[in-house]
Amino acid sequence: MAGALAALALGGGIFLAAWRWLRGAARPRAIAGSSMRGKTVIITGANSGLGRAAAAELLRMQARVIMGCRDRARAERAAREIRAEVGERAEGEDSGELVVRELDLASLRSVRAFCHRVLQEEPRLDVLINNAGVFQCPYMKTEDGFEMQFGVNHLGHFLLTNLLLGLLKNSAPSRIVVVSSKLYKYGEINFEDLNSELSYNKSFCYSRSKLANILFARELARRLEGTGVTVNSLHPGIVRTNLGRYVNIPLLAKPLFNLVSWAFFKTPLEGAQTSIYLASSPDVEGVSGKYFGDCKEEELLPKAMDDLVARKLWDISEVMVGLLK
Repeated sequence: MAGALAALALGGGIFLAAWRWLRGAARPRAIAGSSMRGKTVIITGANSGLGRAAAAELLRMQARVIMGCRDRARAERAAREIRAEVGERAEGEDSGELVVRELDLASLRSVRAFCHRVLQEEPRLDVLINNAGVFQCPYMKTEDGFEMQFGVNHLGHFLLTNLLLGLLKNSAPSRIVVVSSKLYKYGEINFEDLNSELSYNKSFCYSRSKLANILFARELARRLEGTGVTVNSLHPGIVRTNLGRYVNIPLLAKPLFNLVSWAFFKTPLEGAQTSIYLASSPDVEGVSGKYFGDCKEEELLPKAMDDLVARKLWDISEVMVGLLK
């Protein structure tokens, strides 16, 4: 009996390993060898997960990558690791560079301070990747009193992007990349309770924030027509990152979950491919207002293409973050 179980486990392990290899081989990759030489990229939440993977790849393409991160110590450690992975380049204006800047998207004060420094120090901004996010956390509020998921995932990035728009326009052609999620499908924009003070469901509120990301990108693309600045949103798929730290998995189920996630979930590098593609590929030069997955354009549900809702959300967001009184 023990021998049979061992054989079954071995066979299952071999099958899962083969499945993972085939799945990875079939996935599209951002264009190898693309150059981002002379271009500046900001990535929010770049010290781990998708953001870290994107930062490493864009550094390999010789971009100047600004890591906007809440925890400076963790970001500095990640930057050292990325530099070691990518390898040292000869110093010069054409070599890539990795820069750490403190940015807490749960604080509008921090967002404004970050943007003020960028506008003072950076002569250009070619790509902004709105990547950072909070996933299904217990009910809590940002420094400014917003529900955390809506506040970080949508409002923090909304203010950040608006404050950097002038620099992006002056650097055109430039790009804005908004990381959303397929889970937007389960969200609704409830204008009567955007701050979730009447009711709170952590899954629904995450989905709502991701729907808000797509509506924001759509409205922003409309407003930026003719400026040379493009805006596109994406879903990365199911990725093994620390985004799920608030998800409780029973202790006895963790070994099985770890095995399944190893076999079927994307690695951070695999998950970051669409962000890298939208940031660097000549294939999407001039493409704006679209939604991508696995480096291909995908269709959206009607609620994510509702221009009236997108404009109303924009107007309310402007007031919430203090752009309009």
